[in-house]
Amino acid sequence: MTTKPRIAITIGDAAGIGPEVTLKALEDPKLSNSAEIIIVGDAAHLSSVASRFGLRPMLTSVSVDDLKNLPPNIDYGLDSAATGKAAAENIVRAVELWKAGKIDAIVTAPISKNAIKLGGYDFPGHTEFLAHLTETKEFAMSFFADSLRVILMSTHLPLTEAIKFVTTERVASLIRFGDREIQRLIGSKPRLAVAGINPHASEGGRFGTEEQRLITPAIEACRSDGIDVSGPFPADTVFFNAMRGKFDAVIAMYHDQATIPVKTIAFDRAVNVTLGLPVIRTSVDHGTAYDIAGKGLASAGNMIAAIELAVDLAQRSRL
Repeated sequence: MTTKPRIAITIGDAAGIGPEVTLKALEDPKLSNSAEIIIVGDAAHLSSVASRFGLRPMLTSVSVDDLKNLPPNIDYGLDSAATGKAAAENIVRAVELWKAGKIDAIVTAPISKNAIKLGGYDFPGHTEFLAHLTETKEFAMSFFADSLRVILMSTHLPLTEAIKFVTTERVASLIRFGDREIQRLIGSKPRLAVAGINPHASEGGRFGTEEQRLITPAIEACRSDGIDVSGPFPADTVFFNAMRGKFDAVIAMYHDQATIPVKTIAFDRAVNVTLGLPVIRTSVDHGTAYDIAGKGLASAGNMIAAIELAVDLAQRSRL
């Protein structure tokens, strides 16, 4: 008999909506019964959130790894060292569970970068933090939005710096990385598309030269290695074609080029997936939402999608 995937969910920053969306998502017994789920965080705070919003405080198919790391009273919507430190400790604990062979995947609720820094952990975000904890040198942010998968060349860089970041070597490296990692996740050789930078992918050099000078040589080199990759394609059509099944993943040249189509087609269903980690990691595609934290208004759609994808990827990894 096949055992269920084992999933750890970190509750994120307690001053945000992470605990709320975690508990709301697990209200659906079909979801909580699809895997052995461990919520990593402060049990007393989770009970308080459940009571505050009329949610079930404990589900029979879900356990809590109680770190007892939060004060009794939380100021919603504000960064603090206490909540930042606790959020970071939850992530550390989830990785420890994976290293001990107790879980197959990690699902993360949103953290505040400012808060974890106040708490003594200076990382740009989850991706870099998890890479550090797992000693991963090569990693990339990606988004899965229903049939659309997008891999990012760079993440949180100003646009002018993001364009300068694009080099032939980096594009080729990301194509090879994407070919390997997407194949590992979907179980078949992927068809990759590469987006251009300029309007109409520069239309043969009329609107820029980056495509001809930097991107095309990388694609050609990877194709000669047997990778199924094509482009560069205009960014205003390539995501649509991928969504319709022509490609398995798109390599985007900068952050917003990737996230605008993802959030447009699947705002409540898009999932952040960190490629390259030795452990499967999915995350909600939204922040702490301090403006609505503590009000019971948060939608659990993203968290549901993140848990479902983690379960699916964990099951595929066993095949």
